[in-house]
Amino acid sequence: MTKIKHIPNHVAIIMDGNGRWAAKRKLPRLAGHRAGTENIRRVVEYFAQYQVKYLTLFAFSTENWNRPRGEVRGLLTILGEVIGEEAKNLHKKGVKLRHLGRLDRLPQRLQQAIQRATELTKDNTRMTLSIAFDYGSRAEIVDAVQRMFGDGIPPERVNESLLSSYLYTADLPDPDLIIRTGGEMRLSNFLLWQAAYSEYYSTPTFWPDFGPEETERALIAYSQRERRFGGIRPKAKR
Repeated sequence: MTKIKHIPNHVAIIMDGNGRWAAKRKLPRLAGHRAGTENIRRVVEYFAQYQVKYLTLFAFSTENWNRPRGEVRGLLTILGEVIGEEAKNLHKKGVKLRHLGRLDRLPQRLQQAIQRATELTKDNTRMTLSIAFDYGSRAEIVDAVQRMFGDGIPPERVNESLLSSYLYTADLPDPDLIIRTGGEMRLSNFLLWQAAYSEYYSTPTFWPDFGPEETERALIAYSQRERRFGGIRPKAKR
């Protein structure tokens, strides 16, 4: 494992390319989704070895409900099959599991499985793994505003800090690094508010093939960035 000087505290990943991975192998799309799901376990360990404290994975967007019914049903089935066993594995490794997004549109049994998994792992401290499932950043912001109105927050009290406290990610730090697999160069409605000063890294590698080498490349690329958060580079001393 390469020693890297600057490690991000929070890495978020848009897991893209499952369908194309499957098509390349003349397999059904769900085979790609299953391969992508199986890769999550490995990727969590890769980043844990580098002591990344927060890892957020974009698994299913609010817009993904528009995909063919069979594919959506298959995705929900895959998640239902793996979440119980994976929660036990994560718990053994000291990983805290969180869900970001809406639960109410998921099947009741899946909602219960997610709630059991988050309850089982809630006290773990090695890493916080957040799964964004039925997540959309615009919906998240709208939900936050509606909840503020519901709590009777007057307009003059609204500021960035208060709004952040109403988001799904309320107790998470903003992502330092956002990785997108599959070669695309867009956020796709993912963490729009939280990504204001994130660094980006895109790789053509499809998500099921994202392994230790790609993890290392992304972290090295991040370590070479100079983050100024809107400021300017300080002048070198003579």
